[in-house]
Amino acid sequence: MGPGEACDAHEHYERLLARHYTWMSGDFDDAVAREGAVFERFGIAPESSGTAVDLGCGSGFQSIALAGRGFRVRAIDLSETLLGELQEHAGSLPITPLRGDMRDVASLAARGAELVVCMGDTLTHLPTITDIRNVFAGCRYVLAQGGMLMLTFRDLTRELTGTDRFIPLRADDDRIMTVALEYEAEHVLVTDLVHVRGEAGWQLHAGSYRKLRLDEREACELVQRSGLTAEHRETRDGVVTIVARKT
Repeated sequence: MGPGEACDAHEHYERLLARHYTWMSGDFDDAVAREGAVFERFGIAPESSGTAVDLGCGSGFQSIALAGRGFRVRAIDLSETLLGELQEHAGSLPITPLRGDMRDVASLAARGAELVVCMGDTLTHLPTITDIRNVFAGCRYVLAQGGMLMLTFRDLTRELTGTDRFIPLRADDDRIMTVALEYEAEHVLVTDLVHVRGEAGWQLHAGSYRKLRLDEREACELVQRSGLTAEHRETRDGVVTIVARKT
């Protein structure tokens, strides 16, 4: 890959984003509390097997929130860096980190799960709609009868224009992060710009990758075509939430 070219999501995380991911999300405990509040709003709590699968778990915001609500969690991600952070934060909680591709969920998680979650922008990191379709089929395979799938992702189908395409994400005394968006037919080219203060002054770290442009309607159709029944769907402040059940 030449300089300035986009890479896939996994490469981008390994080269740049993983070491800034938790920082850019703010205080870790606050992030866990926010995810816990989402699960509370939808009444997500163990009812049968008590097992949950967290796809694209990152450093563990959802996994730790679910474990705190009584689930035993299988936490799956490709980033060794983020899985290491998860393990540090998890302590004695019943969370099993596993390095793997969520497209292989059918072989990575045992059948009979009560809950599968895929949250944040994880879903839109997949390169194609076919990949999403395959993930949903895998989720249905591992879910027990009556089990639930919960999805959240940012709807990138509405194009930002002009300077609105440049989004200041977070800043402190030693680090500043800005995101730039360029719109394509099926994807958004995301460029992360991270300025880090060091002994020699400020240094720029940058990289680009693509996210899928997916909206609530299309995601809901894909869920239902996989054999799951969507029980709730909404878009709030550009974030899509879908809760579906295996019936």
